[in-house]
Amino acid sequence: MNPHLLNYLVVDDLELMRAVTVNQLRGMGYEKIKVARNGAEALEMLRAVKFDAVLSDWNMPVMNGLELLKAVRADAKLAKLPFLMITAETERQRIEEVISAGVNGLLVKPYNAGSLQARLDRMLNPQARALPQPAPPSTAPASRSETGSDPVPMLSPSRILVVDDYPVSLKLLEKLFKDEYQVATATDGAAALAMCETEPLPDLILMDVLMPGIDGFEVVRRLRQRQATSQIPVIFVTGLTDDESRIKGMALGAVDFVSKTNDPKALRARVRNFIAFVDMRRKLQLDYDAMLDAARMREDADNMTRHDLKGSLAGIVGMVQSLANDEDMHPKHAAQLRLVEQTAQQVMNMVNLSGELYKIEMGRFRLKASAVDIGDILHRIVDLSRSSFYDKQLTISVDTDMPVGTELPKVEADAMLCYSLFQNLIKNACEAAPAGTRVEVLLRDESPLRILISNMGAVPADMRERFFEKFSTSGKAGGSGIGTYSAQLLARAQKGNVSMVTDDANNCTTLTVTLPRHNFVATP
Repeated sequence: MNPHLLNYLVVDDLELMRAVTVNQLRGMGYEKIKVARNGAEALEMLRAVKFDAVLSDWNMPVMNGLELLKAVRADAKLAKLPFLMITAETERQRIEEVISAGVNGLLVKPYNAGSLQARLDRMLNPQARALPQPAPPSTAPASRSETGSDPVPMLSPSRILVVDDYPVSLKLLEKLFKDEYQVATATDGAAALAMCETEPLPDLILMDVLMPGIDGFEVVRRLRQRQATSQIPVIFVTGLTDDESRIKGMALGAVDFVSKTNDPKALRARVRNFIAFVDMRRKLQLDYDAMLDAARMREDADNMTRHDLKGSLAGIVGMVQSLANDEDMHPKHAAQLRLVEQTAQQVMNMVNLSGELYKIEMGRFRLKASAVDIGDILHRIVDLSRSSFYDKQLTISVDTDMPVGTELPKVEADAMLCYSLFQNLIKNACEAAPAGTRVEVLLRDESPLRILISNMGAVPADMRERFFEKFSTSGKAGGSGIGTYSAQLLARAQKGNVSMVTDDANNCTTLTVTLPRHNFVATP
């Protein structure tokens, strides 16, 4: 689809910045643009009108850009909407947070139209992710990051445009800077303007004032009128020394006004100091692009690995179940095969959780609910738990409050997440129960459905308030502390919940899981 025909939403609390971004988009040929003053207003518009891309500032009142991004990713209808975050944020941890939340592109302030266009192209055409950041062959190899792991991309030398009609001055300035920077030259104002109409734009312009035709002041005025060139910094290097000319040049937006009679070393130092600021922004943008690419590559690799592992494990489980169900199989061997099946199921559970929990925590999970036979899942988990905890001599049972022979109700949920949810909770109950005691699983015919998991042994008092917190564990050697935390996340992701009640008088603990009941629709 032609990107110029798409609908764009620009979100920024500052009217000036909204206007800058809109004007840059219009200058690039984009016409279908709407604006919003904050994330809350933007979210309302996104839910009412179809947009094809969002360009949002980060720091805004009411709802900031990160909150808007998370809300978009959590909405099934908006989850895949391309989202470009515009930011001056320099804290790496904050950038990692927005990348984890699912941003498609990052644009560092201040930026020009070329940088904006490059990130839009990259975001709207994921197959063309590479950005134009060539480093010449002589550039030193990539350095190591602060952590000593990932290589940090090197910047290409900054680009300086020298504009002067006097050949001697032009050559002198070119020679002064060409060993550190990419230097282009123009002998008059018209040539300078023409060179600023195509990418890549210069990072800094060194401009004479007195030139035939279009003088330096007029060149800067015209540069400031165009959105694409309005932010190119200009240093006037001129023979003019009067205060009136200096004031006029600075009023036009020049960053400095230097006399040609100054020491060339002093000019070189002033340029170097300013370019250091430019390079800091360029380096930040390059780092963010690299972080975003690395995150995408990791996610792609993780998805492929999980897919391959799950396929192999599913094949193992199927073969083991077939062997264990063979009537000619010796009971002892069948029991061992059930243990193999259980181990494979647990590994599959870990693979599933690694992907789904990450999406749930980041607000990017989308539930695909269907009718799930929760009774079958509970029986399978309990059967496997009896084998796993055989040495503890536990009595593990599944029961229901429905009459015998009645079809068990189903939940409206995800079968894989339900298995992971109850496998975690029943396993925890069996681990906490004293040897020789009873673990009971009771399915109540209610709406929503309630599943109670009870075991002897009261949760320690210091653990009760943080029972569902991440990494909370007590008295379990090697315990990760994510079992109950992940179970509650999985329940809530399926529009249910998990709660815990401890009965000190009877020294027991009961976990209650609620899940939406599947409503059968009678066919005529």
